[in-house]
Amino acid sequence: MATFLPLRVTDIHRTIRDAVVLTLEPENSEDFSFIQGQYLTFERDFDGTKLRRNYSICAGLDDGKIQVGVKRVDGGAFSTFANTELQVGDTLNAMPPMGKFYTEIEPNKAKNYLGFAGGSGVTPVLSILKTVLTREPDSTFTLIYANRAVGTIMFREELEALKNVYMQRLTIIHVLETGQDIDLFSGRVDQDKCAALFQTWVDIKAVDTTFICGPEPMMLGIVEALKSHGLDDSQIKFELFGAGQQGRLAKQAISERAEGSKGTDATVTFEGADYTFKMPKDQSVLEAALTNNLDAPFACKAGVCSTCIAKVTEGEYEMLSNHALEDYEVEAGYVLTCQCYALSDTLSVNYDQH
Repeated sequence: MATFLPLRVTDIHRTIRDAVVLTLEPENSEDFSFIQGQYLTFERDFDGTKLRRNYSICAGLDDGKIQVGVKRVDGGAFSTFANTELQVGDTLNAMPPMGKFYTEIEPNKAKNYLGFAGGSGVTPVLSILKTVLTREPDSTFTLIYANRAVGTIMFREELEALKNVYMQRLTIIHVLETGQDIDLFSGRVDQDKCAALFQTWVDIKAVDTTFICGPEPMMLGIVEALKSHGLDDSQIKFELFGAGQQGRLAKQAISERAEGSKGTDATVTFEGADYTFKMPKDQSVLEAALTNNLDAPFACKAGVCSTCIAKVTEGEYEMLSNHALEDYEVEAGYVLTCQCYALSDTLSVNYDQH
């Protein structure tokens, strides 16, 4: 079953008007050992409904603490609670750290990293940035950080403090929609903006790895710009916010195709046991598992995180969105079960193989 462990809130720091940084203390620190760039999945009951939300760790490996950044979202139950009601001394329940938004730290190598962040997407990038600066003493990091205005820049003071400490190794470029006098640093970070920055501020040919975290439209433009300037997939790591329109439109098509279908005989292996049930072809594997009382792991339900990963061992399927699995994992049959829909009359899925 999905394991949630208690974390005591030891500090709440407001980084901007509508975002807080939570410092968390586990009962057993080993349960929450993390890799830079990973996230925590929290669960909380709101009026009888259990919600799960994942928030990225913003602390570096050498900070000696666990911190997450939570930006308030209009209508967001958990983010509103964290920003308005949560108090020091309260307890939150979270899964141990997960996620693949990182590369291996190599202390003896000199590498050049490029990071792109939009809004609260800076949270995992900050964890990576701080860890690189402390653990790879010969590496450099350039961060291009997009926000609406100065007042919406999360971790602004912390980033400036890091810049003062690592003046020769850290470059921070703020691109704001409003409040900038220079055109290059104004507007949105899209493909054209990237091309202009690569001409003057970023030696793209020297970049070893790029990290991107933010809204999907921004990410897509950045990826195209990076590839058109010579970077390949192995050099680009990204983490998205939210699901794309393509997935929602494809789900409508699946619903139409499933009309009159007799459904699928599913076998799901979970924690060493096999469960069999009939599932509609317009229901994801994850939703079918939950409907049949399996405590299957999940967080975003949007194909963005990899919490619900499993392996299809038999049958044909379609995965609508995938922003978390590598190509080799997909080729090996691994799926994000929140995005996996059966095409065949039988389907076998194993949660224990991941």
